[in-house]
Amino acid sequence: MYTAADLKKGLKIAINDEPYIITHFDFAKPGKGQALYRTKMKNMITGATMDRTYRSGETFEPARLEDRVMQYLYKEDDHYCFMDNDTFEQIHISEEAMGDAKNYLIDNLQVDVLIFREKAIGVDVPNFVNLRVVQTDPWVKGDTSGSDSKPATVETGYVLRVPPFIEEGELITIDTRTGEYSTRVKG
Repeated sequence: MYTAADLKKGLKIAINDEPYIITHFDFAKPGKGQALYRTKMKNMITGATMDRTYRSGETFEPARLEDRVMQYLYKEDDHYCFMDNDTFEQIHISEEAMGDAKNYLIDNLQVDVLIFREKAIGVDVPNFVNLRVVQTDPWVKGDTSGSDSKPATVETGYVLRVPPFIEEGELITIDTRTGEYSTRVKG
């Protein structure tokens, strides 16, 4: 059982027996009265979003999801294929259900597939993934007129901002929680 104080971005709770993930969280403590917890949530089955405000002391049921460690295999049309490492069972998840996780999928990546009532409804990717930069503008040493970042496309097709010294072919670490550049992989 969660309380309102446990609410945070990424927490999965059950509302009307359906799983929701908190996508935005804000805490407010007015001068008088109880603290307010404003949330924006996404239904993990339908993708519908809603805003809710809770007061301190309210409680929530955790979403009853099963995590299965699976390996990403390939993308076919608008579905992604994963394989259970123990049973070799393959499942397909729609692009819509993948959300932002599709930006970080490379072959053989180990992920947690979320199962709700025997149906795959989403994927949790590791907090950090290493992806190779396939396109970015070259950096001219000594150029101080530009900004402190530039766009780069990684091998999955995802575009993000990177520091100017990152060049094509380099391996970078991306924080999947924010979608931002974290560091350059050396070696």
